[in-house]
Amino acid sequence: MGQIISLAHGDGGELSHQLIQELFVEAFGNREESMFDATQLSLPTSEIAVTTDSFVIKPVFFPGGTIGKLAVAGTVNDLTVSGAKPLYLTCGFVIEEGFPINDLKKIVLDMANEAKKTGVAIIAGDTKVVERGSADGVFINTTGIGIIEKKLNPELIFNENDQIIITGTIGDHGMAVFTSRENLGISVPLLSDCASLNHMLGNVMKECDEVRIMRDPTRGGLATTLVEIAEDFSLTLVIEEEKIPIRDEVHGACDLLGFDPLYLANEGKAIIIVSKQESQKVLEIIKQDPIGKDAAIIGHVSGKEKSQLLLQTPLGSKRMLSRLTGTMLPRIC
Repeated sequence: MGQIISLAHGDGGELSHQLIQELFVEAFGNREESMFDATQLSLPTSEIAVTTDSFVIKPVFFPGGTIGKLAVAGTVNDLTVSGAKPLYLTCGFVIEEGFPINDLKKIVLDMANEAKKTGVAIIAGDTKVVERGSADGVFINTTGIGIIEKKLNPELIFNENDQIIITGTIGDHGMAVFTSRENLGISVPLLSDCASLNHMLGNVMKECDEVRIMRDPTRGGLATTLVEIAEDFSLTLVIEEEKIPIRDEVHGACDLLGFDPLYLANEGKAIIIVSKQESQKVLEIIKQDPIGKDAAIIGHVSGKEKSQLLLQTPLGSKRMLSRLTGTMLPRIC
């Protein structure tokens, strides 16, 4: 196949065939499905969830993951927090001429390994090659399909005193990618939290009946995601600053660089709003999984109709938080 991607890898000829068969099909499997222009699926239910996402992260290799792992985990998590069991993924690659094939292989194998962990099958895809300078290494687009196992209907069932849970420390991904990208020389290792949450959150959905909503706080971070929930469902949400789990090294880097961890991207965390009665049960289930060991109840629903997110400080005062304005960290996923 050669050592770097050439335009011929995208022209549909022999090099395209080799790339698809010897790299993508070899890693992802489902060889029979790759013989056709579309894959036929049998779904055990008529209610499905579908999501599409694109990944343009820079750099494509970052502490704790790669663009390949992120593409699978990000898509799986979007399905999972919607109450769906992820089953299938498709992926499209836009590859820049000159991109090292060994690097592409690492990315594809990371995708395959993450898909195997989650139990999803990568069953269709596409590859395009663009001229040198027309892209930035490699971009990946995915579509995920899952079956709805439990339909969430939050607009009908939010109650005052419902509890807000975050499944772990915030800001890990954003800070890890930024410090890696800028070569800041920070000696304390900062690792992305990139991870698939379907097994952990699937256990929550099986055992608990009063989960109102789940969301993954990716771009815009914890604060922006909670503002969106407050606005979408006309809620007043209160979170307590002291209860929000943040790693010391992330806090330190944010202080040094002038970032607010409440607005940093996460790629392996979920926000769960659940009834007060079931909140401890949900927390216990999450903490049984290593991914959720730092989970915490960080706030509650305090009222309806106001559409606002309030942060309670250690001194007891409250201030309103807004969604992220502008671009704090571009190319983060």
